[in-house]
Amino acid sequence: MTKRIAKRRLLYFVTEDWFFCSHWLPLAAAAREAGHEVFVVTRVREHGERIRKAGFRLIPMEMSRRGINPFLELLVILRLTTVYRKIRPGIVHHMGQKPMVYGSIAARMAGIPVVVNALMGLGFLFISENPKARVGRYLVMKLYKALLNRPESHVILENPDDLRLLIDKGILKTNHYSLIRGAGVDIRTFTVRSESGNVPLVVLASRLLWDKGVGEFVGAARILKKQGVNARFVLVGDRDPENPTAVSPEQLDEWQAEGVVEWWGYRSDISEVFGQSHIVCLPSYREGVPKVLLEAAACGRPIVTSDAPGCREIVSNGQNGFLVPLRDSAAVAVALKKLIDFPDLRKSMGLKGRERVENNFTHCHINTATLGLYAELTN
Repeated sequence: MTKRIAKRRLLYFVTEDWFFCSHWLPLAAAAREAGHEVFVVTRVREHGERIRKAGFRLIPMEMSRRGINPFLELLVILRLTTVYRKIRPGIVHHMGQKPMVYGSIAARMAGIPVVVNALMGLGFLFISENPKARVGRYLVMKLYKALLNRPESHVILENPDDLRLLIDKGILKTNHYSLIRGAGVDIRTFTVRSESGNVPLVVLASRLLWDKGVGEFVGAARILKKQGVNARFVLVGDRDPENPTAVSPEQLDEWQAEGVVEWWGYRSDISEVFGQSHIVCLPSYREGVPKVLLEAAACGRPIVTSDAPGCREIVSNGQNGFLVPLRDSAAVAVALKKLIDFPDLRKSMGLKGRERVENNFTHCHINTATLGLYAELTN
């Protein structure tokens, strides 16, 4: 009896409560409806009550995404091991790099039978070439190699570029992996709306990180304004002080004082933001599958993004938007100007983007694939 109950217990471990709610709450809800008893381990800030109201057992776990104190990090692993031993879930699902490493160690110590490790993009350590990042990347690759190839581990990757990199580097040797593209999007919330306003509104909605291409977006806006292009360029999102590539408040103030971009800050009504927009831009350096671009496409907005892992999963160049080279403000400006100048092109590309989401990237697609994986791994 105890073994059967444990088999239907599912535990999600993610660093931030807001990230769980923005990306994975629909999956957890689908798992609960399918008969799983769902637990969520995360750092609780403002979304704890929302997680509880959704019917999940919330277990606060204080941690830092950038923590480097070995003693404190070891304490996190030990606390997590205690949680795993107490709950005895049949499946643990780790989301992101730190949960994958710490959670896999804890799961091994606690004897958890099924460990799902979701690698949602390779992030700063795999993008940056500064000395600290190189050392961190080397250590993380060693840990991945040791942890991700264990018999109980199954890895979810969001794009084929990340899969090829891990295989080519000899990090992922097992065939225990699946390609499930992102977190999906709710196409009932994110719907197509006709454009409004005479001045095109170009939006970058993201955490304000240099790695998201914020600098290239501002550079492109500066180029187009100097050319006399009549458009508004808006940054939507918060800074992320725990990320080493966060844009400083002083830099944001400088850009606004210059008049090159507007900064709207964090917005919870991103569907409304996209409804007001004409074009969505994200010149990111690397992604898993960026949810914000899925939402933009679902809203029927054409996209300008980098020809980079993750981004190219959503945009087919010349079909529902344009792919541009990395770190190239001039190329971003050229692509944006095409869309600013031709409203009919925006409309046709936007509708193709919506169709692409409906056929490949809805919550239904992602939830069905993930719940099917859970069933396969526990049988």
